[in-house]
Amino acid sequence: MNGADGPNEAGGTAGWPVAAPLTTRRLRLEPLRAGHAAEAFPVLADARLHTWTGERPPTRGEFEARLRRQSVGRSPDGTEGWLNWMLRLAPDGPLVGTVQATLRTSTEGAGAGGCTAELAWVVGTFAQGNGYAREAAHAIARWLRDRGTDTFTAHIRTGHTASESVARALGLSPTRTVVDGEIRWSGRAR
Repeated sequence: MNGADGPNEAGGTAGWPVAAPLTTRRLRLEPLRAGHAAEAFPVLADARLHTWTGERPPTRGEFEARLRRQSVGRSPDGTEGWLNWMLRLAPDGPLVGTVQATLRTSTEGAGAGGCTAELAWVVGTFAQGNGYAREAAHAIARWLRDRGTDTFTAHIRTGHTASESVARALGLSPTRTVVDGEIRWSGRAR
């Protein structure tokens, strides 16, 4: 990531790239926009998905507000880049989930001077078990690596074997760090 305050080559500000449309064999990854809220709410506000996050499902208003905040592409103070994609079955199927990366400038260790991306993924209950999270996470990891991201992390609740499988497929390993009941996974990502 470049450290400039102006737009970078990807069109971002404060040095952060802007999410670009991506495609995989089975998915279209659409950069998040507030207009996704109506279609995404029934998929992502499903109470069964929140079993692993420890949170309650958002109301429609809370969900719409969250998407508006996230679609800005960076934290209010500019210290984090926020990249979010909606996952749509290709070519023009329904939304099945979301994948996101929170970018931070690395200041320590092997990643010093580079960028760390904290990855997260959610697939609607009706579409789980098809490998969509793994496919989308690989696509954004490749895209981010091409833009200077050198370290990847994820936070996964103990026992969430599906998310652990996605993290392992990315080349991440569990660490001893636990935050709010979630184990931090880290690695260079394949």
